[in-house]
Amino acid sequence: FLTEWINRTLKEEHIVVKSLEEDLFDGLVLHHLLENLGSLKLDVDKIALTEKKQRQKLSVILEAVAKCLQLEGSQLKWSVESILAKDLLSTLHLLVAIAKHFEPTLALPPNVRVETITIETTSRGLKTSNAVEYITENKENIEAQSKDDAFDELFSCAPDKLDAVKKALLKFVDQHVGKLGLNVKDIESQFSDGVILLLLIGQLEGFFLNLRNFFLTPASTMEMLHNVNLAMELMADGGLLNFPVNSE
Repeated sequence: FLTEWINRTLKEEHIVVKSLEEDLFDGLVLHHLLENLGSLKLDVDKIALTEKKQRQKLSVILEAVAKCLQLEGSQLKWSVESILAKDLLSTLHLLVAIAKHFEPTLALPPNVRVETITIETTSRGLKTSNAVEYITENKENIEAQSKDDAFDELFSCAPDKLDAVKKALLKFVDQHVGKLGLNVKDIESQFSDGVILLLLIGQLEGFFLNLRNFFLTPASTMEMLHNVNLAMELMADGGLLNFPVNSE
């Protein structure tokens, strides 16, 4: 994916990359790529033939990348030495970071990970350790984290923030049931008969609820309870209700 992306980006410059390790280590392709993507003018020679010149060139290029991406030394998963040494892992991390920054809409395959084995020489012999490293973002973890963050923030609000939480929820509900010509102003009273809840579920899940399946204008507690029970069943069927709720 990255090889095709680089070749597509640098097509007009007649640059063809076949191997990420072999073709990127000297900084030439990176130089062209950054100038093309970010209109960066790098004060280095296009071609560096000696190892010393290549090291200097990479140093300038990687410094520019860190500045653009606003990354500090401790956040970098690559270095001049690792790129120069044709380290594939470092090269992948660098290219993914550049792609995400300059072309955020690029559909990088998610959840790409590799198992790394570190071998260390100690006084007792060789010591090995295994670890899993993600090259592209772990989508499931990010989605779960974003959900946790939103709800943690919601439920950790102090009592004096309750009105703000209610307003946020009302705005959310209004955005969806407003399409049906309905207006919600009070969470406690307007949700008690289950009608708004059912219509909201239908809007969010994209289906039409048959009017014969529930009471649009419930006239008794039994009819209200029927509506709420139906809403709970729909939420449970959709995998949205992971804990029991007393319909009454």
